[in-house]
Amino acid sequence: MASTPSIPSHTKAWVYSQYGNIEEILKFDSNVPTPHPKEDQVLIKVVAAALNPVDIKRALGHFKDIDSPLPTVPGYDVAGVVVSVGEQVKKFKVGDEVYGDINEITLHNPKTIGTLSEYTVAEEKVLAHKPSNLSFVEAASLPLAIITAYQGLERVEFSSGKSLLVLGGAGGVGSLVIQLAKHVFEASRIAATASTTKLDFLRKLGADLAIDYTKENYEELTEKFDVVYDAVGDSERAVKAANEGGKVVTILPPGTPPAIPFLLTSDGAVLEKLQPYLENGKVKPILDPKSPFPFYQTLEAFSYLNTNRAIGKIVIHPIP
Repeated sequence: MASTPSIPSHTKAWVYSQYGNIEEILKFDSNVPTPHPKEDQVLIKVVAAALNPVDIKRALGHFKDIDSPLPTVPGYDVAGVVVSVGEQVKKFKVGDEVYGDINEITLHNPKTIGTLSEYTVAEEKVLAHKPSNLSFVEAASLPLAIITAYQGLERVEFSSGKSLLVLGGAGGVGSLVIQLAKHVFEASRIAATASTTKLDFLRKLGADLAIDYTKENYEELTEKFDVVYDAVGDSERAVKAANEGGKVVTILPPGTPPAIPFLLTSDGAVLEKLQPYLENGKVKPILDPKSPFPFYQTLEAFSYLNTNRAIGKIVIHPIP
């Protein structure tokens, strides 16, 4: 195993040892054993990490039957520097700048030491080299959300010339669905929903029609869509906005048939496929104006995520 000599035996991290509201149970711990990479893993010195709603649901115990054992360091998204590599790792070497969602399967046995830690481990296959034009903060904001956006569109066979309605277009996933649909999948027309103050933001992302969900019911529009991407958990209404033969994909369970429930599989190959669009600036990371929060303000960052008012992603940096 190749490594740098200065890896500490213990790491600073945010940890919870019981289930509950993450703002109440999450504690700072300066003495968490540094994880060791397996043969197919790399050890990453974390530079930035993003928060996701799944962190909050996991802490509440929604998936405890299939969760890894407590105590848990939360966090899925990482951007950082490789400091040690397992013997079977081919793609990365010590010193490489990488990013990814460290949990291949989101809910089944996710890692006990997540990305809200100085060091974390991840399998080679879930990581990609960080695009050179992106900061660590920008890169950390992307993996879970952009892979969800991309694979969700693939799941409903979205393709050039089709129309799309995005529910929750200003959120972490929705803001990337709009960009990918426009620049990667070449949608013919994109509509998206958000609250009043975020409509201009939707248009800047590439939406042709910005719908204020506080003032109009999108399912009552005369215009119907080939695909509805539900990023808010509103599939019962979403199916009424699809045209005949249209499809609805939802990323929040349970999903009312015929809506298709969908969860990502973390995959570095998707990040690599999208790298040209990130490097030429057509697809941009979307950071909430309050980002980044410093490591010591992680609790405040989770409180803000819980308000559901964030635009794009909330990132923690520097760590520590």
